[in-house]
Amino acid sequence: MFDLNKFASNIAVETEHGKTLTYAQLEKDAKTIAEVMKPRKFTFCLCENTLGSFVGYVAFMTHNIPTVLLDGSKDMDIVLSLAKHYMPEYIWIPTKRVDELGHGVPVITYEDYTLINWADTNYDIQPDLLLCLTTSGTTGSPKLVKLTEKNLRSNAESIAEYLKITEKERAITSLPMYYSFGMSVINSHLIKGATLLLTDKAVIQREFLNFLKEGKATSIAGVPYTYEMLRRLRFLKMDLPELKTMIQAGGKLNANIVKEYVESAQASGKEFIVMYGQTEAAPRMSYLPFDKALEKYASIGIAIPGGKLSVRDVNDQEITTPDTDGELIYEGPNVCMGYAECIEDLAKGDENHGVLHTGDVARFDNDGYFYITGRMKRFVKVWGNRCNLDATEQLVKAITTSCACVGVDDKITVFVTESGLEDKIKEYLVDKTGLNIRAFDVKVVDEIPTLPSGKLDYQTMQKMI
Repeated sequence: MFDLNKFASNIAVETEHGKTLTYAQLEKDAKTIAEVMKPRKFTFCLCENTLGSFVGYVAFMTHNIPTVLLDGSKDMDIVLSLAKHYMPEYIWIPTKRVDELGHGVPVITYEDYTLINWADTNYDIQPDLLLCLTTSGTTGSPKLVKLTEKNLRSNAESIAEYLKITEKERAITSLPMYYSFGMSVINSHLIKGATLLLTDKAVIQREFLNFLKEGKATSIAGVPYTYEMLRRLRFLKMDLPELKTMIQAGGKLNANIVKEYVESAQASGKEFIVMYGQTEAAPRMSYLPFDKALEKYASIGIAIPGGKLSVRDVNDQEITTPDTDGELIYEGPNVCMGYAECIEDLAKGDENHGVLHTGDVARFDNDGYFYITGRMKRFVKVWGNRCNLDATEQLVKAITTSCACVGVDDKITVFVTESGLEDKIKEYLVDKTGLNIRAFDVKVVDEIPTLPSGKLDYQTMQKMI
């Protein structure tokens, strides 16, 4: 997956505590971990943005060890439930949590992590399978996305191409590495010999912002919530002369906020790149070229190098007329093999054949730029009217960006963190949608529920209505 020796003398990783590893040292340490493992045995990697977790991930990817990336802070009952479902031979886990496993034999310890031989297994794994990622924000669901080295490598190369990543880049780990977006930042920089600034601090913490500046980070990645929080911290006013690139994916950032970031980036010699992806595509599928960022600021852009986007109707026929909604379809070498929901699924081959039905509703304009207009499953019917919850959420963001929408048939619920806006929001939605005011409910909460990745936690909100 990574040709580490190609960049032997370059700094591969620098931690917030000042520790560094060259690519040569990284290759050596990764080999030390991998050589004590039986070949091609299923492994759970409980990830944190720390050196032990990072080197373990690199070891597994460079030595063809099929691995599942999981949130290292997750409740152990959830982790063990998944482990009993898939019976991994090994678990790479923070040393401080080893006792929580209940059983298993320690094999090797590196930095703050320990490799546990958790089970003795003998089941078949498809030869091309390299990495599995969870399909949701929790590890409770046994459904995994199955990715090959080709999927991961091709996507990393495409990202590196359109972001113009070179060995001079210094990317800060602003997202969890078990999250597909965070993983892709690691992959796209390691294949180019760049440096990763490794931190487990949240973007709103002073320690993160200090490391961003003192570590001379050249790029930062974030989901919509990331950039909404940074905006409140007046991030665009900070003196960060080394920072050249801000990338955003993981959901739709309000178009007006995108425009604000783009205009600021243009004024300061930086770039703000909007992207679109899904875990099933390893994960990137599109990007908005910065020279079109103001003109097309509401767009997800065009397909990444090597990929193709199209829109299909309910009969699965390609739509060729601009500004017509349909399901967004992606084709490319980064599309996953399929899903696993049990051990037997790990032996299955490629079921997608390079084609991904995204489940997103989209359209394209006369220039071939694509726009997400909703999620096929994020619709409710209100008195016979089909209502797009994502579009409703974007309407509310004209009043407050700290909001989220969920719903059931005949009722849309808006969550906000600022009191006193309830009537204003309802009246605005009535004016914009034409629905009766009884179709809307506004709930004030202390904090909008989010997943560890920073994405909005709609499942939790659905249970709150």
